[in-house]
Amino acid sequence: MTSPLTELTRHRDVLFVGGKGGVGKTAVASALGLARAREGRRTLVVSTDPAHNLGHLWGRPVGDSPVELAPLLRGVEIDPGRTTDAHLSAVRQTMRRLMPEHLQGEVDKHLDLARDAPGTHEAAVLERVAEVVEQRAADELVVIDTAPSGHTSRLVALPELMQAWTEGLLRRQDRSARFGAALRGLEGDDQAAADVVGSRRSPDRRSRRDAEIREVLDRRQQRFRHLRTVLQDHDRTGFVIVTAAERLPVLESVELHEQLTRAGMDVVALVVNKRSPGDAGDLLAARRTLEEGYVEQLASALPHLSVIQVPLLAGEVLGEEGLTALGRHLA
Repeated sequence: MTSPLTELTRHRDVLFVGGKGGVGKTAVASALGLARAREGRRTLVVSTDPAHNLGHLWGRPVGDSPVELAPLLRGVEIDPGRTTDAHLSAVRQTMRRLMPEHLQGEVDKHLDLARDAPGTHEAAVLERVAEVVEQRAADELVVIDTAPSGHTSRLVALPELMQAWTEGLLRRQDRSARFGAALRGLEGDDQAAADVVGSRRSPDRRSRRDAEIREVLDRRQQRFRHLRTVLQDHDRTGFVIVTAAERLPVLESVELHEQLTRAGMDVVALVVNKRSPGDAGDLLAARRTLEEGYVEQLASALPHLSVIQVPLLAGEVLGEEGLTALGRHLA
């Protein structure tokens, strides 16, 4: 089943573009963004891939703050290291306000260890993606060029996991507050209870601390809840899988589609990039025949998904000119 990709994605507010590394995700994301910008819609292309190619593709520096790529089109490369440092710095400042002074050394030690812990970068990047989505203008399209498939599937699953984790913290904080209140009610008769709770002379300080903890957790929960709602809104958000007509990219694409669908996302199309021509010599004709088998495999595994086939282009896909040429095959 085929249909123009630009038509399939025109009404969306947020588009994710993902797939196996090296198949042309950044080029497809940029070509889509450029097409939308030329139609008069403000567009932001966001790269979450640690191996950023957005700046190389456009031939200009692109960093952690948005830069203009073309009229009405901006780009940003989320820096996982910088994002993680900013995320942990904010957590550290909050914890310093909330935790007793004698525990701040332990807080620092655990946060230093957390920087390189599994999942820390993904969680930090997720918060930045949530921030970008929250702050988008009402008429702006956000195109998110994701990291290779494995990172992407973890990223889209994180909002639900982080929301559940935060809800657990909130429940524990509520129980702790109730337990503390009960102990404070016994303070007059039980000095040990007062020792557990803390100094009996600072109930106001404890109350302020508890309220601030609650506020931080509520704000975090609301952010993840909003992102999860946006990701699962099929009217506003869609995912485009980019692949190549080769064995491993095809297998990864089918698996990624299953993971995205299970996460509640709407996969709107599949782009089979760099298709070999069948009339440019025996070698490429044989290659074309081999690719046909993989295209049929995709059609069989994902029969209801629109498939857009993009030919192998003669020139490099670089800059506005190259992306315009690519965009013609997505229109």
